[in-house]
Amino acid sequence: MTDEQSKSNPIKQRIANIALVVENYDDAIEFYTQKLNFQLLEDTDLGGGKRWVQISPPNSNGTNILLAKASNDMQKQSVGNQTGGRVFLFLQTNDFWRDYQAMSSQGVEFCEEPRVEEYGTVVVFKDLYGTKWDLLQLNDANW
Repeated sequence: MTDEQSKSNPIKQRIANIALVVENYDDAIEFYTQKLNFQLLEDTDLGGGKRWVQISPPNSNGTNILLAKASNDMQKQSVGNQTGGRVFLFLQTNDFWRDYQAMSSQGVEFCEEPRVEEYGTVVVFKDLYGTKWDLLQLNDANW
């Protein structure tokens, strides 16, 4: 691409969805919408037992999560452990304690007590399948 082409048609890309392999669409939708207050953006039947299910945190304009039902043994083994035991996703919030309290009251499983780090306040939690997440509020300077 020439400099002239770059100026007239700059590259514009984004990550639209991150696939999260789940055992059951409906159970995952219920967990994320009821316990984490996510929005169900789309639930389209694709036939053959497949669905296109997108969820997102409230008021988010970033990347969505695509719930993908495990369809073979390898995928089934990855449910809840897509990152080999590490935190997979980071849920950033503007009010850590509000969301922590709400999630606690919904029975979300936390792996530790909340902690204050140089960058902000954070706690690790698990979804219904054991996938690890960070709930994170960055310091104002980092937001």
